[in-house]
Amino acid sequence: MHFIIKHIVSNIGISLFLIFSILIGSNAYSEQSAEDIIKERKALFSKNYKTAKRVQALSAKGEFDKAKELMIVMSENYKDLLELFPENSKEGFKTGSLPIIWDDKENFNTLMQKSSDDMIKLTSIIETVEDVNIPIRELMWGNCKACHSKYREEH
Repeated sequence: MHFIIKHIVSNIGISLFLIFSILIGSNAYSEQSAEDIIKERKALFSKNYKTAKRVQALSAKGEFDKAKELMIVMSENYKDLLELFPENSKEGFKTGSLPIIWDDKENFNTLMQKSSDDMIKLTSIIETVEDVNIPIRELMWGNCKACHSKYREEH
């Protein structure tokens, strides 16, 4: 009988140790995961900003084919960004994102989708307008401003 009790206690101890290890390990993993997510979305936003400046410069020079390629890249980046705001990435790692993103997730996602759609729209009209700066301001920079003014920390 004594042997059975020792065996049960030993198994309970091992089970508790394994459960504790899993909990600690998964917490560390989710923190790492949040850091990776935040870094990825910051990199995408940064890439879109740099790309937007190139789009404007190329369009101003009449290099529409190159500009359109970059507009499509930006559109895809906005779609990718839709997946980069999970609950575990609200804070930390110098996110720069305001909590309203998660409180107002539907409108935030709508803005990201609109930004993506507007870049595609821009590809179809950029060559037909008299002043390229007007649609670029409205369809590209306007979305940047809308996002920054509501969803990003001031810096």
